[in-house]
Amino acid sequence: MNDLIQAGAFLVDVRTPEEFESGHVLASVNIPLDQIADRLEEFDGKSHIVVFCRSGSRSAMAKALLAQNGYTHVTNAGTWEDVKQHID
Repeated sequence: MNDLIQAGAFLVDVRTPEEFESGHVLASVNIPLDQIADRLEEFDGKSHIVVFCRSGSRSAMAKALLAQNGYTHVTNAGTWEDVKQHID
């Protein structure tokens, strides 16, 4: 995952805005799972997308939803804390 982050992957935290505000990866964008379908244009043109959440469950759903919409370069990174360790 370090390689993807270093290469400038689009980091997407799919938790709720409240969860995001309580702590997040500085380089990430908050697109809650229930908003992904309405915000697909934000994923356009990204060479790689890394999704994550609190436990890895919602990010797995986000990855599946993105795949259904043609986004093939998506990695489920699991928890936001795991991603944060690679950034900080």
